[in-house]
Amino acid sequence: MKEYRNEFFKGERALYGETDARIVDSIFDDGESPLKESKQIEVYDSQFKYKYPLWYSKDVTVERCNWFEMARSGVWYTNNITVRNSLITAPKNFRRCDGVTLENVQLTNAEETFWNCKNVKLVNVSAKGNYFGMNNEQVEVDGLKLDGNYAFDGAKNLTIRNSVLLSKDSFWNTENVTVYDSYICGEYLGWNSKNLTFINCTIESEQGMCYIDSLKMENCKLINTTLAFEFVSNVDAEITTGIKSVFNPISGTITAPEIETLIVEPDLVDPAKTRIACKQIGKQEEVVEWRRKN
Repeated sequence: MKEYRNEFFKGERALYGETDARIVDSIFDDGESPLKESKQIEVYDSQFKYKYPLWYSKDVTVERCNWFEMARSGVWYTNNITVRNSLITAPKNFRRCDGVTLENVQLTNAEETFWNCKNVKLVNVSAKGNYFGMNNEQVEVDGLKLDGNYAFDGAKNLTIRNSVLLSKDSFWNTENVTVYDSYICGEYLGWNSKNLTFINCTIESEQGMCYIDSLKMENCKLINTTLAFEFVSNVDAEITTGIKSVFNPISGTITAPEIETLIVEPDLVDPAKTRIACKQIGKQEEVVEWRRKN
């Protein structure tokens, strides 16, 4: 294997098409696409300082490296890449890749990151930025800390464990998503999704879990959650806390110790198709407030 050590690379496509090489303690400075079309590449303790460092690459390992802010759009159309113990401060990273593993990675500017990727594994990753994880398929996540809205829009076959998501409009338009042992805070959670499951989760969401086909919630807490379950069909929700308000579920079962306000409008949904198993219901209404005003 060829080795580059303590090198300073500058200029466009500095190591274009490089194959079977190890790069150590080196800097990729001003110059686009330094490792474009590379294969069987290992990069250790090095710095990416400019745009498009790893495009159309294959079989790449990166450890203890940094992407500077101008190393934006860093990994596109690249297959079988593993990044460990690294810091990525550039946006729009990881697009249209197949086979991506990140372990112990910080993405401090994760705007529009992880789009249209397949076979993704994220372990102990922290990310800050909107539109994270759009249209991904076959994704395994464990220990994600995400601060950013519109997360995982359009994702399919996604499993998340032991994570914290501060994310408005997360899991929109998704299919086959399961979240375990996680905390989620954000408005409009899960709209227009199919086969969405939460197990042992704590959720705070205004108008969360609405417009869903097949929603399962097992041993979940809903803290300060209002107008939940609007037009949800096939709901099976086991909630261990009180719910502020439930609004127009279509069908299924909702179990909770208390619902402060239950709104079911019989001209819009059939009340007989949803079983409400609740020891205490505060107010029951057949017309939502804003319709009364009209």
